[in-house]
Amino acid sequence: MADNENVIFRQQLLSIDENLGKEDVEDLKFLCSDFISLKKLETVKSAQDIFQFLINEDLINKDDTFLIAELLYIIRCNFLLQKLDYTKEIVQEELPNRGKVSGYRQLLYEIAEELTKDNVKDAAFLLKADLPKKQPIMSALELLTSLEKKDLLQESDLRILEYICQKTAPHLLRKIEIYKQIKVPHQENKETVPSSVCAFNMPVSGNTSLQDIVPPKNHEHLYNEMFGSLEEHVGIVYSLAENQDLKAEPVLNFLGQGLQQTVRKTDTLNQYKMDGQYRGYCLIINNVNFEGNLRKRKGSEKDAMELKRVFTWLGFKVKKYDDQTSTEIGKLLQFWQFSEDWKDSDCLVCCILSHGKSGKVFGTDECLIPIRTITSYFKANNCPLLAQKPKLFFIQACQGEKSQQPVFLQDDGSFEPDAQSSGFVSSQHLTSSIPDEADFLLGMATVDGYLSFRHVHEGTWYIQALCSKLQLLVPRGEDILSILTEVNEEVSKRADAQQERKQMPQPAYTLRKKLIFPVPKEPFAPSEQSSDMQ
Repeated sequence: MADNENVIFRQQLLSIDENLGKEDVEDLKFLCSDFISLKKLETVKSAQDIFQFLINEDLINKDDTFLIAELLYIIRCNFLLQKLDYTKEIVQEELPNRGKVSGYRQLLYEIAEELTKDNVKDAAFLLKADLPKKQPIMSALELLTSLEKKDLLQESDLRILEYICQKTAPHLLRKIEIYKQIKVPHQENKETVPSSVCAFNMPVSGNTSLQDIVPPKNHEHLYNEMFGSLEEHVGIVYSLAENQDLKAEPVLNFLGQGLQQTVRKTDTLNQYKMDGQYRGYCLIINNVNFEGNLRKRKGSEKDAMELKRVFTWLGFKVKKYDDQTSTEIGKLLQFWQFSEDWKDSDCLVCCILSHGKSGKVFGTDECLIPIRTITSYFKANNCPLLAQKPKLFFIQACQGEKSQQPVFLQDDGSFEPDAQSSGFVSSQHLTSSIPDEADFLLGMATVDGYLSFRHVHEGTWYIQALCSKLQLLVPRGEDILSILTEVNEEVSKRADAQQERKQMPQPAYTLRKKLIFPVPKEPFAPSEQSSDMQ
């Protein structure tokens, strides 16, 4: 029986190893450097090697796999927790009592994640005399590891880390300061103050840790919580004062706020869950060539490729479908409506690039499909696996009729006369196009009754602005509605060659929570990716 359990245990580890990439292994190596010697870590080629070292040190075994769960949680591979019979919520509950990764190690990891390639390059230049000369520094983790090897960076001396942040990324200094304040909130009580950051087991005087005093309610992305809301931080301060007679005043003074001011929520909206096995699918319907009188949509392929690039970067599997008739679009949507892939997905994104009329888009057979029909395939009662999950639709199509063309621009209209003779803008079609239930977002390239514009070489104003703003603002933690507001601002500033015609996008939504895409590990969307496309 015991042998069988050991086989299952190793099968679990093997399965996890198969799902981790090269960068994930580097993250694990760094986080395990307090448990495994640097010399041994230099020989690591895969997660399997790390697991074997942890087994040798009796840090994991068939009866206790929590350290692996903790590591997966920290590197945000929560989809792999199920392989160890854990969930994200269970790990969060257990961390105060069972967590082994020190607060110091996590501070370094958090900072490394936010340092861009340019930041690392600048830091390596500044510290050139102290870094290896044979092998150039390629990542933030390599930089910090090299400094630790030379004893220039250690738990008791963060001066060089502060120097790096000050010179390359000053906004990260606050993380270090908050860490130091929690570690030693009051010098007079220094010997009894816990040195751990909340939720992590860092050695302290008297064998005490902050976790032993007050188990925090939520441990995910520790420092993000510190900056996002001080409510929990105040609870920690209260508990410290009650349990150890410590004064909380220095922490509050550092944060620049009184106690009463800090007891508040800075964000009253919950966020959609975005930690599944993958974000989901991005479906792109790119209609360029039409059967009848509608013109070829030159430049649309530029839009499709940008959407593919950015949504792949955001963690979606992209499926692109070119030149679909109205019937083919219906069959396509029906196929995805019943797909089992939504079970492990966080989100649906559907982008439709075509000609259009008010509240409708064209198939390549010149038959119109109501936008409401398109979105209704994924209503909760029609697609239960997407119930309570966000469903985003971006429609690049005119919502009015043909107007005079500017130089180098074509409009996405049906090219029939008198479309905007009244100049009246109605929101009726927009609001009726979105299902009367929760969790939908409809991003329209233009308000109802008007044209949208497309450059024959550079793509459409709306899609190019959408891709640009997603790439710029997702790493800053902006939610999707804030991003679309920025898209509105950018497109509204544009005009045709004669400065006579403008365009105004318009979103409509029934979202119940904030939608914030997780920040990709790469700071920018790659220029080319092999994609799972049809």
